[in-house]
Amino acid sequence: MPNEIEIKFQIENLPALNRVLQQSGFKQITRSTHETNTLYDLRGQKLRKLGEMLRLRKYGETWTLTHKAKGKEGRHKKRVELETRVDNGEQMDAILRGLGFEPTFRYEKYRAEWSDGEGHVVLDETPIGNFGEIEGKPRWIDRTARVLGVGRGNYITQTYAPMFFEWKRRTGSKATEMTFRAIGAKSKSV
Repeated sequence: MPNEIEIKFQIENLPALNRVLQQSGFKQITRSTHETNTLYDLRGQKLRKLGEMLRLRKYGETWTLTHKAKGKEGRHKKRVELETRVDNGEQMDAILRGLGFEPTFRYEKYRAEWSDGEGHVVLDETPIGNFGEIEGKPRWIDRTARVLGVGRGNYITQTYAPMFFEWKRRTGSKATEMTFRAIGAKSKSV
């Protein structure tokens, strides 16, 4: 089973981080691309209660269905991740609803992907701020974080849904989803 091992971190200066990535030998794999995500769950939020996630994502024109198992929290977030491309996202949504799954949370971002051949760094512009994600083997994650100026105390192991609800509590926002329209944020490309 493929394991996802990652951390997130808040980005203070996006142009500077892009320069550091280039100077450190990373190559940009994808330019900043609009991405929408819908999380699904069964009545009573059975998946969430188990610590699992089912997501339908549209990245540019590509649809992907992903299941993430309950993770192990530590310095890095670790969990089994299974995903497959989907030809027709609207049909997949109808299938999920037909099976009793309901959309429970929507979020969007602009994502740019970078790699050095060993792991990935993604830069996300979200309605609640800019965040990076470092995904790879644990030692590579820590080494890359140091290169990017991210201290271990700044590692974030939460997913975007709890990050959004934490942001919502802090700001008093009435938004119910993490979309640019719902939050009233202007979207820019990363």
